[in-house]
Amino acid sequence: MVRARLDIQPIEEVQSLKSRAYDALKAAISAMNIYDDGAKLRLDERALSLQFGVSRTPLREALAQLEQEGLVRIAPRRGIYIVRKTKAEILEMITVWAALESMAARLVTQVASDDEIANLHRLVDTFDSADLDSHMGEYSDANIRFHAAIIALSGCKLIAEITNGLFAHVRAIRERTIAEQDRARRSIVDHKEIVEAMEVRNGERAERLVREHTLKLRAHVEKYVQLD
Repeated sequence: MVRARLDIQPIEEVQSLKSRAYDALKAAISAMNIYDDGAKLRLDERALSLQFGVSRTPLREALAQLEQEGLVRIAPRRGIYIVRKTKAEILEMITVWAALESMAARLVTQVASDDEIANLHRLVDTFDSADLDSHMGEYSDANIRFHAAIIALSGCKLIAEITNGLFAHVRAIRERTIAEQDRARRSIVDHKEIVEAMEVRNGERAERLVREHTLKLRAHVEKYVQLD
């Protein structure tokens, strides 16, 4: 399921308007497929202000913070744009993600409870590879949640913080490519093996499987994906 438009939710006054605008806008950018050919990358400040229900001042402050993080680019007199990385940058991000998530997988085998690891089955076993084409959107979402769950279950805040900075781009690339070259079916097989390694607390195997799994994405992007 392609998310090529921002899904903006109105903001209620609880925390600072700038913080809420930042959180909502970052969540919306992270949820859309920014590498889809039809993605709308230009942001309309006036329209965003109306959608959020806030003045432009907190919105501009939020956009400035997102620019510092590399998620948007503010071009004077030209507009505000969601940033798409180059192919070389994406390959580098996937490499870093592979290193971080594989270590997270090893940590999961050390610190996560049996129930927490068992819960990963619902993100894998729900899908039948024979009927996957008609449920590709749901599997794409489950695939993203599976990888995010490994990071969360590791209990390592620094890994979570660093991967958060990569998430919008790695997520979008996973979503764009999941239906290509039979990647979804092979992904399910990989995920099942990863969960099995975690369940028997084999940290070395879980780490290796997660690293190899993510590097398969890198190889696919390098060979098949064309980016502007």
